Amino acid sequence: MILCIAEKPSVAKDIAEVIGAKQRNDGFYEGNGYWVTWTFGHLCTLKEPHDYHEKWKYWKLEDLPIIPEKFGIKLIDDSGVKKQFSVIERLVASCSEVINCGDAGQEGELIQRWVLSKAKCRVPLKRLWISSLTEEAIRDGFQSLRAGEQYQNLYAAGSARAIGDWLLGMNATRLFTKKFGQGKATLSIGRVQTPTLAMIVTRQKEIEAFRAEEYWELKTLYRETEFSATIDRLQSQERADKGLAYLQEHPFEITSFEQKEGKEGNPRLFDLTSLQVESNKKIGNSAEETLKLVQSLYEKKLVTYPRVDTTYLSEDLHPKIEGIMKGMTYYSRFTESVLSKPIPKLKTVFDDKKVTDHHAIIPTGVQPSGISHPEQQIYDMIARRFIAAFYPECKVSNTTVLGKVGQIEFKATGKQIIEPGWRVVWEEVKENEAEGKKTAEKPEQTMPHFEEGESGPHQPFIHQGKTSPPKPYTEATLLRAMETAGKMVDDEELRDMMKENGIGRPATRANIIETLFKRKYIEKKRKNLIATSTGVGLIDTIQNELLKSAELTGQWERKLRLIEKGEYDLEQFKRELMVMVRELTDEVIFSQAPTRIQLHTDQPVAVVKEKKERKKAEKQHIGDLNCPKCKSHKLMTGKTGVGCSNFKVCGFMIPFEILGKKLTDKQMIDLLSKGKTTKMKGLLIPGSHQVIEGSIVLDENFNVTVG
Repeated sequence: MILCIAEKPSVAKDIAEVIGAKQRNDGFYEGNGYWVTWTFGHLCTLKEPHDYHEKWKYWKLEDLPIIPEKFGIKLIDDSGVKKQFSVIERLVASCSEVINCGDAGQEGELIQRWVLSKAKCRVPLKRLWISSLTEEAIRDGFQSLRAGEQYQNLYAAGSARAIGDWLLGMNATRLFTKKFGQGKATLSIGRVQTPTLAMIVTRQKEIEAFRAEEYWELKTLYRETEFSATIDRLQSQERADKGLAYLQEHPFEITSFEQKEGKEGNPRLFDLTSLQVESNKKIGNSAEETLKLVQSLYEKKLVTYPRVDTTYLSEDLHPKIEGIMKGMTYYSRFTESVLSKPIPKLKTVFDDKKVTDHHAIIPTGVQPSGISHPEQQIYDMIARRFIAAFYPECKVSNTTVLGKVGQIEFKATGKQIIEPGWRVVWEEVKENEAEGKKTAEKPEQTMPHFEEGESGPHQPFIHQGKTSPPKPYTEATLLRAMETAGKMVDDEELRDMMKENGIGRPATRANIIETLFKRKYIEKKRKNLIATSTGVGLIDTIQNELLKSAELTGQWERKLRLIEKGEYDLEQFKRELMVMVRELTDEVIFSQAPTRIQLHTDQPVAVVKEKKERKKAEKQHIGDLNCPKCKSHKLMTGKTGVGCSNFKVCGFMIPFEILGKKLTDKQMIDLLSKGKTTKMKGLLIPGSHQVIEGSIVLDENFNVTVG
């Protein structure tokens, strides 16, 4: 018998129906030479510390870091899990071949491989790899089964991710809880969770530190068109009044009128992150809610596999597009024009080089029925994006008009849509949205025709405004920031290039955000994500930049992706993590704790100042300082000295020992923040035995000299 193992009972039922295993037994289906059974999420997990040594059951600083000689797995302690695993174990022992029908992704591969390992599978392994659960996709998948060995690197990457999360999470959580926690507070630290929280806290501090400043701008109306002065914003009412008086003395003159035809490219197909972003913006769904809804649509055979990070389709899908569109009868008013001619093979849609395990999320062509309203909303987004991808581009006319009043130059811009192209797919949606809003968005002004050199009277006025603080993160903007390791990028092509260094995986980012909510580190105010005193206190306590940096965490993510591609060694990744955990442990254990964190009744955790505190001024720490050279990255303490956390690019580094003198923390901080130390004795001049007194100074090229 051939054993098929699916990721959940509903998928096992679909597979069993297609391959003819129609007899239902306790925990599996049988028929036509097949057994079809299932897991339901993780049946196995990595062993816990106490599974290796009894003493590791207790949280003690002296036992850290906890690094097992060899990582093992165990069954989750649940009666349902144990019962289903016993079925799988019995079938594995009796079958001639196993077909892994698990979720076609890294996590799905890990779930199945752990179960097969625990069940001591010794028979040949094959892989069913499909992008939808339609009968056609399942049938095609069974006709082109792949060797299990093809997915060894995928399993290695999943294993590396799990071990990395265990090593850092288990050790850092115990480390910070015992060192800085007070009472029953557990300070949870995670490889992706902590830098994500740090992004929110940093943004919040920027907002709190922001001080609004008033400004004044000179504007004027000429031929019912609003023009803005191109000079810098004015910082006082007095200067604005003088400017207004000047404008009232001179006529308005057109110096340039330019109209250019342009195109607005079609929106990309959805990957999971862009769908979550769009759903959060338009509907207000959380990332977790969107993932659940699109997963449900996938299991109902209405859309393709959702846990993807590409916005492209593979080229072999091109012949199937027509059939999918013909099945989308609810959208026939839009598909008719596309189907009236051959489907174009657009490079912006089809590109094998930009598709890895799965393609972008698209409809399957199965007509939806009986789905909930929230599911309908998500399906509608996916369907319209899919159709719009094959529409003509939107043609626009961009107008730029330059003018002047005396010596002050003015500018106005406008845009007109000449041919809406793909925009027609959303016209009815836009109308409905506008009706539901109290105030419609201000449209770009339509420009009349101007002649260069024309002149006439105008109506100058002053616009008074205030500078705006940075915006708090929403789930949409946070997902984008996680995707690009904290860098906000609007350009889709550049964003694609940065996904390699994004933090978390598309399928795990929603869970990371939910974890921050559950641990009371963040809360939601309307759509905005706000760090609680718990979250702020935790980030303030962590001095190690590696734990907080989205950029550095993104580099680990890149290595995990390289493991998946077979371009990086799993054991090397584990060794690097072990070194990092050991260094982190030493650094935290021997550091002086500026704060303690305790449990509160209204807020789960609050920062408490030490009783020994004598001065109001907080002690400076090297990790708080920006690099004096690039000024954009924090400093980090290494084994031999202090350097820029972006050292590979910036190159700044100062050794602990300079001119025969080992600098104290105070001297190092003075050198890095003020550019020089106080005077000290015993400085040894290189190449001689001469000892002098003086200050160590950073020169203009950031080299060390004596002053």
